[in-house]
Amino acid sequence: MNMIRCGDYEALSHAAAEFVARQIKEKPSSVLGLPTGATPLGMYSRLVALCRNEALDFSGVTTFNLDEYYPIKRDDRQSYYYFMHTHLFSGVNIKKENVHIPNGETADPEAECAGYERRIAQSGGIDLQVLGIGQNGHIGFIEPGEALESATHVTALTPNTIAANARFFESAACVPTKALTMGIGTIMRARKILILVSGKEKTAPLQALADGKITPKIPATILNAHGDVTLITDQPAF
Repeated sequence: MNMIRCGDYEALSHAAAEFVARQIKEKPSSVLGLPTGATPLGMYSRLVALCRNEALDFSGVTTFNLDEYYPIKRDDRQSYYYFMHTHLFSGVNIKKENVHIPNGETADPEAECAGYERRIAQSGGIDLQVLGIGQNGHIGFIEPGEALESATHVTALTPNTIAANARFFESAACVPTKALTMGIGTIMRARKILILVSGKEKTAPLQALADGKITPKIPATILNAHGDVTLITDQPAF
């Protein structure tokens, strides 16, 4: 695992954006796996700036988001559909048909998950999967202790994750209790993985990841079994 230590969040965001931009420049038809949450916000802001000011071209890029709450409406301000269009897709020249986010409004979540896997395969697979890490070590919505399912699936959110995300909702009671998430196999099949870790509250999962031991209690540690992982962290996390 290649580790890049940055002094602060701004430097982390800049390094992450440059990493993604380099992938797009090297392969304009790149398939990207993308996360939500607070950590990638700076990266997305920088990517929008690179598109607008330095002609970084997203026109050939295809994206697949890691996850989505379930159930949730697309126009809900807390949906990941809303998040991605607000913070990235509305600011770059990506084609609408090339954007893929699990459908939190579907009446058949199992079929939606199976279809999502097919669409990833039909795209040729993910070239670069970008990840964040939860305070409890989750990646996507793959929670500690759950069976590490290989494919995109429906998962129940843990109390820890619900509590951590409650700040985005009116209360913890308003946080959806389920999500549609890529599986470990989906993530591990990506050709490259970039994981971003920021803030002192992420110190424990970062240390577990850096230790190199794999445990289902900390899902992020499975990344140690992948052959091409870059970790970018800021000083508070380390």
